[in-house]
Amino acid sequence: MTILSGSDVGVFNHGENARELDLMVNYGMPATDALKARRHWPGACAHGHRCRETGMLADLIAMEGDPTKDISAVRRVKFVMKGGGVYKQ
Repeated sequence: MTILSGSDVGVFNHGENARELDLMVNYGMPATDALKARRHWPGACAHGHRCRETGMLADLIAMEGDPTKDISAVRRVKFVMKGGGVYKQ
């Protein structure tokens, strides 16, 4: 079964999407699966291809902590790159 984390937050204020990951983990989903539900599967399901391909520009974040061990680390973003450009240093 594939579970996706919603991008249309709806029940949370915009910018509070991490709360859904908190709930997934609190109800027993492994943090690695919650992270895949947020970033890997939506791209694969919506676009029918891999999320990373040679020649594509990087979209990435760096955060304080290891979200596979503490899902709240997704709230401590320190660096953001989108389309190869840095948005947050």
